[in-house]
Amino acid sequence: MTVPDKTKTDFVETFEDLHTEENPLNGPLEPKQATCALINKIESGENWYTALLDIINRWSVPHEEIDGVTYHYLIDGEAFNWLLLAQRLLDNVLTIAPNSEIEDLLLYGIAPMDITEAEFARLIGGPKYRAHLNFQYGVTVEEVILLSAELELEKAGVLSNAGKEPPDVLAYQRVYGKSLTELQIIYATQTGIHIGKEISQNSFQRFIYWLSKYRLRNSEPARLASDTRKALSLMSRMENHRKRRLT
Repeated sequence: MTVPDKTKTDFVETFEDLHTEENPLNGPLEPKQATCALINKIESGENWYTALLDIINRWSVPHEEIDGVTYHYLIDGEAFNWLLLAQRLLDNVLTIAPNSEIEDLLLYGIAPMDITEAEFARLIGGPKYRAHLNFQYGVTVEEVILLSAELELEKAGVLSNAGKEPPDVLAYQRVYGKSLTELQIIYATQTGIHIGKEISQNSFQRFIYWLSKYRLRNSEPARLASDTRKALSLMSRMENHRKRRLT
């Protein structure tokens, strides 16, 4: 995972600095300012995607509450879910930006233009890019590690064993050496957050990020490397399949 301590320091300091500004032309933005700035950029002719990335660069709030729901864009001060923030911002420009392109970005992660990773990092800013990498490895890859374990259990014929938990639940035991219930208890003890039967995607991602750090602390290096390789291989196959379907 990418140097979470330094990322956390940089990212949080960036957020704190934003509240001291008087909304300069290219400076930090509070949520309402960000919405207005994005609309103004698009209406003035700027491409909606580059305008979005610039606003994300200048965004100043790690989490916010909307209609009673708290959205954590920055998990544990370390992992930045930029697509969650993108969704929140793009909800306000659906009448002035191509909906099909927005849908491709939010549902499939397909950007409307080809830009290099270095250019993407420049546009959203160094601290947010490092935090984005933490999210990629700590949430996205971790979810695929669980999926890979689930598929292995299905292949082994677990479904034929009556009375056992389904593979998606047993996968936790396979990956972390403890049952899902045990992990939820440890998570609640350490964080004070209790997971019920119904959980939002954002809350689930916070749990997954915690699991990724739990696995790093408690797994042998060889097992860590093996699980990560399996996940990256599965992600590559999934991406190739997605590309074939879209062509």
